[in-house]
Amino acid sequence: MMYTKMSSQWLLWTFGAFLLALTVDAQLSTTFYSSSCRNLTARVDEIIRGHIRRDRTLAPSLLRLHFHDCFVRGCDASVLLNSPRGAQGEKDAIGNKDSLRGFEIIDDVKTKIEAMCPGVVSCADLLALSARDSMRAVMKQFSCSTL
Repeated sequence: MMYTKMSSQWLLWTFGAFLLALTVDAQLSTTFYSSSCRNLTARVDEIIRGHIRRDRTLAPSLLRLHFHDCFVRGCDASVLLNSPRGAQGEKDAIGNKDSLRGFEIIDDVKTKIEAMCPGVVSCADLLALSARDSMRAVMKQFSCSTL
């Protein structure tokens, strides 16, 4: 009797969790900033292309920077933060210290976008856009059109 009651409760909770999961929607949008920061994607693309023209090896570096940001605790741009006194941040963690690069590119993008749309675009979104646009820039040089 006890086993049947527990299994039916477990089944009910599992079914409830399944129903809740069906209603979850990330609501990601490529047009999220279209009204609050016009021409954002075009401007980021322009900045990144300028850097990639000078140094094509930055493209995989920006992609790797984005990966290392998202892999640890989600895409929150924490990899861009300097370590606070007495603690170690993602930027200075053993696997990242002296191996990640491209921070100055993201700083440049952030500075230029902040001048255009102050306080609107998150660093995490700028990092994601920069990684995407760096891959686009390199793929166009090799005539790949999948992105």
